[in-house]
Amino acid sequence: QVQLVESGGGSVQAGGSLRLSCAASVSAYGRLMGWFRQAPGKEREGVAAIASDGNTKYIDSVKGRFTISRDNAKSTLYLRMNSLKPEDTAMYYCAADLPHFRAAGLAADDFNYWGRGTQVTVSS
Repeated sequence: QVQLVESGGGSVQAGGSLRLSCAASVSAYGRLMGWFRQAPGKEREGVAAIASDGNTKYIDSVKGRFTISRDNAKSTLYLRMNSLKPEDTAMYYCAADLPHFRAAGLAADDFNYWGRGTQVTVSS
C-alpha cells in the first residue's frame, strides 16, 4: 500500500509563499504525481501534475505562481507556491498514480493513491 504524507501547509498573508512537500512510502520513479485542493463548499480541483518524464500541467489560476517538482531519489513531491492569494485557501492533497507512464494531467481518476492533506490558509 502506497502512503503519501503531506507537510508544509500553514497560514500566510496574501503575497506570501509556502512550499508543500509530499513524502511517498514507495519509489516515485515512473509515476504521475500531482497536487489537488479542496476549499470548503467547493469541489476538489487539480492544481498541478508532473509526469515521470518531467512534463508538467497547471490549472490556469496558478500558472506563473506555483511550481511543481519531484525528487525521485527521495520519493518526494513538492509544490512551491508564490504570490499566494486568499482564493488559494484550501486543503491540499498529494496524489500518485501506479508506476506506469501517464502524461501530465489533472483528472482525479488518473491517480490511485492520496494523502490526507495539509491546510493552506491565505489571509488578505
